[in-house]
Amino acid sequence: MSNSVYKIIELVGTSTKSWDDAARAAVERASSSLRDLRIAEVVKLDLQIKDGKVEAYRAKVSISFKYEDKA
Repeated sequence: MSNSVYKIIELVGTSTKSWDDAARAAVERASSSLRDLRIAEVVKLDLQIKDGKVEAYRAKVSISFKYEDKA
């Protein structure tokens, strides 16, 4: 097995339906521009509230992907 290096970024996904959908949105968006995604970890869940009602679910997600050096 060769040595590998992974980069970790944090994204915040949002959804008007659920935290699951919010986390999924973050991962799917990351996969559209990054290759070789490895692990996603939900770091924090919170809500946006407007006029006393839940307006949106938010999921902060740490996502790792293989770091490729341009040599």
